[in-house]
Amino acid sequence: MKINSIISRYVFKELIPPFFLNTVFFSLIFLLFQMLEITNMIVNYKIGLGIVLQMIVYSMPYFLVFVFPMSVMMAVLLTFLRMSNDNEIIALRAGGISLYALVPPVLVFSLIAAMFTAWMSVYGMPWGMLGFKQLAFKVAASNIDIGLKERTFNDAFKNVMLYVNKVDLKNKTFTDVFIEDQRAPKVSVTIIAPKGKLISEPEKGTFHLKLFNGMINQVDLEKKSINSIRFDAYSLNLDLRKAMSAANEFQKGQKEMNLDELSRYIASLEHKKNSEYYEALLEFHKRFSMPFACLSLGFLAIPLGVHAKSARRSFGMGLGLGFFLCYYLMFSAAMVFGERGIYPPVIGMWVPNIVISAIGAYFFNRVHTGGIKSVTFQS
Repeated sequence: MKINSIISRYVFKELIPPFFLNTVFFSLIFLLFQMLEITNMIVNYKIGLGIVLQMIVYSMPYFLVFVFPMSVMMAVLLTFLRMSNDNEIIALRAGGISLYALVPPVLVFSLIAAMFTAWMSVYGMPWGMLGFKQLAFKVAASNIDIGLKERTFNDAFKNVMLYVNKVDLKNKTFTDVFIEDQRAPKVSVTIIAPKGKLISEPEKGTFHLKLFNGMINQVDLEKKSINSIRFDAYSLNLDLRKAMSAANEFQKGQKEMNLDELSRYIASLEHKKNSEYYEALLEFHKRFSMPFACLSLGFLAIPLGVHAKSARRSFGMGLGLGFFLCYYLMFSAAMVFGERGIYPPVIGMWVPNIVISAIGAYFFNRVHTGGIKSVTFQS
């Protein structure tokens, strides 16, 4: 196969604009789903624009892992659709340029995108997922007076559980307050009060919860004794700094772990062979299989674009999305069956890439040999 450098540069440059346009388009779609959670934070905690932008930045690596393979496929498909509709493909083949000569620039382009996807998958996604969780926790903790919800147990403060039947945000008063305080060792304290008021000192990192006309029940587990005390007014101090530090100490989930941490976690569960083990193994192989999807989907888009001669671009986009949907369905099925241990996760995570690559090779061979000359995709 002889590579024509002029044609390769031409095809490569043609791939760049649709790739960026599709990346922006699909990123906005994914971002709309993430905005539901961010909107909830805005409504409940009155967060500012700076926090919203931070959350968006932390969210980006996760969905870019899926956006890049989609964008590569759509870029290749739309580029070859345009070249086919403008009869550039026919002109090249009439000039003795084989279809194989158009493959190298696509593979190079797909490989570059795969490298960026791999970086996002291995480094960016764990960083973003961890940062988003920590930021969300800190926002909720630092705005506990706003974030307290009616008839909901709140555990933002370490070893303290709050339950409030009714919240008046304007006056910062509570009705029917229940508190379980387990900060003292071997002593459990339960406080019940019909009314309460929250006084916050965010600059000092503390909250003062003043309760009125309530009762304190103390259970000493060591002495096996119970004391009940009625009060007219009682002040409970809550240290926000402990809640804030918990944001940096909570146990990482599988998606927040880097490769070393995930490998050690898998090794610790290897003898158990339970659902956690299979989920961790799926997460490990997913970080490598998703980047490879850029290559398999990009290769498949070549024959689809070459032979969709009479199709509009909107149809080409639908065609590409249809094949990506097939890929994603296989990927989702592999996740479900892999978590149950029906077959090894390594197989499930790589089967979609193998199937898509095989379909691409079949279509490419048919297009190259002219075995489907009379077939065109109609919009």
